[in-house]
Amino acid sequence: MMHTNFQLMQHHKYSLTELEEMMPWERAIYVHLLVEWVKVENERIKKENEQMKAQAAKAKSAGRGYRPSRPAKRTR
Repeated sequence: MMHTNFQLMQHHKYSLTELEEMMPWERAIYVHLLVEWVKVENERIKKENEQMKAQAAKAKSAGRGYRPSRPAKRTR
């Protein structure tokens, strides 16, 4: 439980007070929702990585070097 508390505090910005004051069922729901969110994010990242590899292979086979696309610059 301490390991889970630490991860929730460090990575998801919960306070120790918030975690300690949660009802057990409430905590279980939040942890379940976070686990599901992490799975979705990992799948999204995996797909992005596969697309980048495919683009790199396509560029390499076309005789061009691979240049990853750059995100658009932010304006203030």
